[in-house]
Amino acid sequence: MTTYISILRGINVSGQNKIKMVALKELYEDLHFTNVQTYIQSGNVIFQCDKADQKDLALRISQLLQKKFGFDIPVIVLEIAELKSIIGSNPYQNDPSKDISHLHVSFLAIVPGPIDIITIDPYKSQNEELTLTEKAVYLYCPNGYGKTKLTNNFFEKKLKTAVTTRNWKTTTELLNIADKL
Repeated sequence: MTTYISILRGINVSGQNKIKMVALKELYEDLHFTNVQTYIQSGNVIFQCDKADQKDLALRISQLLQKKFGFDIPVIVLEIAELKSIIGSNPYQNDPSKDISHLHVSFLAIVPGPIDIITIDPYKSQNEELTLTEKAVYLYCPNGYGKTKLTNNFFEKKLKTAVTTRNWKTTTELLNIADKL
């Protein structure tokens, strides 16, 4: 069995696309996934199944979400090793000048095409920092994520891929839960 982490974009945000976690867990079990666990109300699901293509898993989950709830929800699926790599590669996590409560990871559905990071710089607020990799954008938002222009929608337009963001605490907790399966 392979352990996967799926991250759904845009459920239970500002009263939109409401899905109870019990119903979300049942949806994953309907797909014959095992050891399904959810974490907080924002669409984080850890599960196990036989080794499968992650894009196929994301599509299957997304299609069943559409069928059962009527929501078109982007889904990003990572293997546990990928999440470990993403966490381990965060350039800001060990910087003593950074408050980790202001760290975020924007997960990318696909590897983006070439992008000139200079085109993003004008949108950063004072003291914000970002690092772009093939699977994630690491954000340091000292003024709070709610105030940044570097949102999911912004990165989706710039990078031409689905994007969903989690704070550092949630990101590391997803790995902690996955490690225990």
